[in-house]
Amino acid sequence: MNPVAEKNLDGYGTPPIDWSRVDAVLQSGTTQAPGTGGPDRHTASLATVNTDGTPHVMPLGALWVDDAYYFTSGPGTRKSQNLATNPHSVITMATQEFDLVVEGEASRVTDNDQLERVAQVFGAGEWTPTVRDSAFYAEYSAPSAGPPPWYLYRMAPDRVYALGTAEPYGATRWDF
Repeated sequence: MNPVAEKNLDGYGTPPIDWSRVDAVLQSGTTQAPGTGGPDRHTASLATVNTDGTPHVMPLGALWVDDAYYFTSGPGTRKSQNLATNPHSVITMATQEFDLVVEGEASRVTDNDQLERVAQVFGAGEWTPTVRDSAFYAEYSAPSAGPPPWYLYRMAPDRVYALGTAEPYGATRWDF
C-alpha cells in the first residue's frame, strides 16, 4: 500500500516521517499484551458516529491484515449499529514509535474465505474464533462485544496520521 499524498504536520522543523517506518509497525502485528507497545501495551480504540451525529468511542482488539484493520463487534452493540448507518470510522493505536490515527470506512466481512483467513490470524494470538453463518463464534470475547455471534469488519485507510513518540519524532499525514 502506497500513499498518494503526504503532508508534514510538524511545526518544529522535523522532517516528515517516512511511510515505510509506519508501515513496518503496522505489518509487525501489534498485540495488546502487556509490555508490547506504548506506553506499556498497544491500545486500539474505534470511533464511530451515532445517529444524532455525536461520536462513540470504544477500545477494541484490531488486527492489521493485508493493508487494512480488522475488528469484531456484536450485532447488538452500538459500534455495529453505528456502522450499519454510517461506515465512517477512526481507529487509533498507541505504539512505541507512533500514535497512529487511521480514518476510513468500515464494512462488514461476509465472505467465508476472508472470514476464515482473518480467523486464522486471530487464532495465532490468544483468541481462536470459528466461522459460522458469516460471523465469528468463540467461548469468549471482549466484555463490550456482547455474546456471539461477532461480526467481522474491515477498515482500509483513506487517511493515516502518525505522531512520533520517539526520536526523531515528527508528525505526518498520508492520503490513500
